[in-house]
Amino acid sequence: MADGSSPLAHSPAPAPTRHDWSVAEIQTLLNLPFPELMFRAQSIHRATFDPTEIQISTLLSIKTGGCPEDCAYCPQSALHEDSVKAEKLMAVEKVLEEARKAKAAGAGRFCMGAAWRSPKERDLETVCAMIEGVKELGLETCVTLGMLDDNQALRLKDAGLDYYNHNLDTSPEYYGEIISTRTYQDRLDTLSSVRDAGINVCCGGIVGMGEGETDRAGLIASLANLPTHPESVPINLLVRVEGTPLAKADEVSPLDFVRMIAAARITMPKSRVRLAAGRENMTDETQTLCFLAGANSIFYGERLLTTPNPQAQRDRALLDNLGMHTTGIGL
Repeated sequence: MADGSSPLAHSPAPAPTRHDWSVAEIQTLLNLPFPELMFRAQSIHRATFDPTEIQISTLLSIKTGGCPEDCAYCPQSALHEDSVKAEKLMAVEKVLEEARKAKAAGAGRFCMGAAWRSPKERDLETVCAMIEGVKELGLETCVTLGMLDDNQALRLKDAGLDYYNHNLDTSPEYYGEIISTRTYQDRLDTLSSVRDAGINVCCGGIVGMGEGETDRAGLIASLANLPTHPESVPINLLVRVEGTPLAKADEVSPLDFVRMIAAARITMPKSRVRLAAGRENMTDETQTLCFLAGANSIFYGERLLTTPNPQAQRDRALLDNLGMHTTGIGL
């Protein structure tokens, strides 16, 4: 700043943390005049975070394709036409090689995803070895492996896992239009097992799956009304992949997407709000508005599991142009 003070020198008082948001309240937020919504979101954002800081994570698919679930957005489902070819679980050393590259590129959190309904015992043992190896490199660890029970969550905690990702995807009311092979309660039960094991929660959803505004508000309400807010909240823009049931879904207005980022920031003031899938198709201006609305985390690298992600060079150029800096450490 011109006077030499820090970006947080004139920050407002932190917003109170609530867990009693109604869908109607969040719809009202989403319908605020855009300048008012952005002001509220940015005011809350800078009360807790440095508004010029972006946290960097890298995501690697450690087991691609062959998933028995029927998530309508996912090309890894074995039930969809032209689904991604099933591959075996990666070897531990290969994963660690990718983790070293991610750290060298500036990532501080390394996320590993496997296309499973839930992990088998032999696979869980291998994943635990991956977690231990990544931790030894000085990186935070995150995995997404499908549904977990209490014992599996404890195993991952003992291996040193920092974060577990398990998204709610959409509102409880719209969920059945997207997935039939696992229930909303199944997802909530996994989140409960993760939280009880002492692992940080990464949980968000997807915008652009044909849901209405009420369902978008319902997703935010479901996240914000969890007993403890997720430490990380990824907000994904649907990547329309040929061969999936949502390949022809209507595009989402960029400003409507920004409104979802703002609603997540306002209702979950202390969470990292992650601008996740779909950035490849966003303009620099849309991403900038997302940062102003309170997004302060991105995935860094060329791919997100099986879909494209902006080139690292483009990300660096944008952040440099905005005068923002990165941090590799999540919280």
